[in-house]
Amino acid sequence: MSDTPTTIDLQALLREADVLAVLDQLDAELVGLAPVKRRIREIAAFLVVTRARKSLGLEAAAPSLHMSFTGNPGTGKTTVALRMAEILHRLGYVRKGQVVSVTRDDLVGQYIGHTAPKTKDILKKAMGGVLFIDEAYYLYRPENERDYGQEAIEILLQVMENQRDDLVVILAGYKDRMDTFFRSNPGMSSRVAHHIDFPDYLPAELLEIARKMAAQMNYRLDAAAEAALGEYIGLRMRQPHFANARSIRNALDRARLRQANRLFEGGGTVDVEALSTIAAADIRASRVFSGGLDGDTK
Repeated sequence: MSDTPTTIDLQALLREADVLAVLDQLDAELVGLAPVKRRIREIAAFLVVTRARKSLGLEAAAPSLHMSFTGNPGTGKTTVALRMAEILHRLGYVRKGQVVSVTRDDLVGQYIGHTAPKTKDILKKAMGGVLFIDEAYYLYRPENERDYGQEAIEILLQVMENQRDDLVVILAGYKDRMDTFFRSNPGMSSRVAHHIDFPDYLPAELLEIARKMAAQMNYRLDAAAEAALGEYIGLRMRQPHFANARSIRNALDRARLRQANRLFEGGGTVDVEALSTIAAADIRASRVFSGGLDGDTK
């Protein structure tokens, strides 16, 4: 008589791995991004079911877990990669919950014989966890015949296929450029099972992000400052190089700088309320309101 169980409680398996806590943390960390959060939950469910199948003797080839995250800067791709690594670790798909984040410069050398050791060193550091390659399309530069990016791609392809049970690679970048990258590198495209697109934030979502960021730094926006920031967001989104939550963080950093100067120039004593409050004047001093470029534009 077989000792292999014939039933399994999927929800219990999810609870035992404490994956729900990671999914809840992702919900709390990121405003909006409903399609992204739904896909992450779907992947988590797939991983739980795959683990359950194995425990019941339904053996199958190890699933391909390499991913592509596409979207504009500041849309939460790095944060989601961190949480994805936790989920993979808690469910036993990687040995460590670490994420090693790199760009082309970390993988590609400047001369013959330099790329292979650089790429292999990064892969060694990332092994057992997740390798997050931002702006991955820069690895492929066909216009430069002396470019060594293709060598890094070939090494990555070998590891993604032969050691996929010990390393998950997440390729990230702008959607149009990533689409071109995959068309030019069909071997890479065939190894990536999960494609997740990160939408831009809506103005109301960006304002909520600003509130959360300010609270994390023990600041608050008074009512007039919130109204000013709402106007700022509408203007800034129409400027070049807008980077979603990243641009909002930069705007808050500059507002804090202006607040500090305002308080210092006012002289006298200040209380906790004054030190914690960002006023409308701290927002409206931005050049964006006069049609100029803000500080994080290029």
